Amino acid sequence: MSKQIISTPHAPAPIGPYNQAILINGTLYTSGQIAIDPKTGKLVEGSIEVETKQVMENMKAVLAAANMTFENVVKSSIFIKNMNDFKKINPVYGQYFDDATAPARETVEVGNLPMYVNVEISMIAIQDA
Repeated sequence: MSKQIISTPHAPAPIGPYNQAILINGTLYTSGQIAIDPKTGKLVEGSIEVETKQVMENMKAVLAAANMTFENVVKSSIFIKNMNDFKKINPVYGQYFDDATAPARETVEVGNLPMYVNVEISMIAIQDA
């Protein structure tokens, strides 16, 4: 078993005792990404669509650091503060996947998220998926 830490400056640095992702036995487990601009370290403000796009761009950078793309993703978890935002998040999220090969997913409404953001997304990806 070989545990590899995945880290990239093209996604936000962790804000606690965790890593951006862990690759083990060909499976990538990402930490949740929120709408932090990795260039400024500040939260991206605006609509839920703007937040979601930043989250997905951050996730794209983490996947790339592990030599993967959204095609490798087999499972996504979306945590949102307001389930009414689901209909706004879904089309932005969907732009990153092909409908025919989209991963399994759950969307869960939560009481709060880190830094009081509105959306957080984590993923599991497999090499050569």
